[in-house]
Amino acid sequence: MNMEFKRKLPIPMDIKAQYPFTPELEAIKVKRDEEIKAIFEGRNQRFILIIGPCSADKDDSVLDYISRLREVQDKVSDKILIIPRIYTNKPRTTGDGYKGMLHQPDPNKGEDMLKGVVAIRNLHIRAIKETGFTCADEMLYPENYRYLSDILSYVAIGARSVENQKHRLTSSGLDIPVGMKNPTAGDISVMMNSITAAQHSHTFIYRGWEVESKGNPLAHAILRGYVNKHGQSMPNYHYEDLIHLAETYEKSGLLNPAVIIDTNHANSGKKWAEQPRIAKEVLHSCRHSDDVKKIVKGLMIESYIEDGAQKPEEGIYGKSITDPCLGWEKTERLIYDLAEVL
Repeated sequence: MNMEFKRKLPIPMDIKAQYPFTPELEAIKVKRDEEIKAIFEGRNQRFILIIGPCSADKDDSVLDYISRLREVQDKVSDKILIIPRIYTNKPRTTGDGYKGMLHQPDPNKGEDMLKGVVAIRNLHIRAIKETGFTCADEMLYPENYRYLSDILSYVAIGARSVENQKHRLTSSGLDIPVGMKNPTAGDISVMMNSITAAQHSHTFIYRGWEVESKGNPLAHAILRGYVNKHGQSMPNYHYEDLIHLAETYEKSGLLNPAVIIDTNHANSGKKWAEQPRIAKEVLHSCRHSDDVKKIVKGLMIESYIEDGAQKPEEGIYGKSITDPCLGWEKTERLIYDLAEVL
């Protein structure tokens, strides 16, 4: 094989024992999980915002950002439930570039995945301790999910992973909401097949074990736009797209029909400043159609302290080093604007 086996990483059980999730924190997660589940099951009408940096890079700025969200959440809690994004694994289109805190706990130093495993667990635990927020992460590597399985309240499956069998089967064994993004080419049948697979039970190999999953009734869609054959970004958040998805769900027989609209990526053409406009258009569509309102459970927004993006070596505090994000001032205004019309 053309690879070097550098070292064997500790199994998740050992990492969890070294960096424990206390009963007090577990109680916070149980309460949060029930609140989120109630929204996806239609028992609570609050609107979900899955919001935060494109990728978590530095503990201090990420926790600063989430602490600001905490203050806003307390003011809009009757209308909105915030799930901060702490995305510690970053898929790369070509495989090059910063791959997230799991790979590089310090983006200005080399890769160290042992330190990375510890760093991402500590960051998620600190977020709960310091803000009371349980958070969302992307499941880039299905087998690594176990390092955070006791902590997370939401998982996303990316556009490049949604057709992968291991991601689908692992999602079927989770007991929290899993959002399946439409693939980069835009075929929503791929996304719907992934949701179907995740809602069913399966027997498969996971971390060297033969396991049986029970099926995840909270698996749902995420619309993030797509890229056409000419490489151009195309949106799929418009009213007609949402009506089509509602009709597709109606025919599918899937449990808990739901969609989260990603306001960035191909939906915005990676024009981060378009996110408030897109968010408000989605809410307008919800007001125009009960069928759309029924399935749209919330938005996914890429946001950080500073507008835009930078190269890692620039070192600007709270500015994304991957996709450009909406800055804090605009983010805060957007959340309050959304709460006013919900």
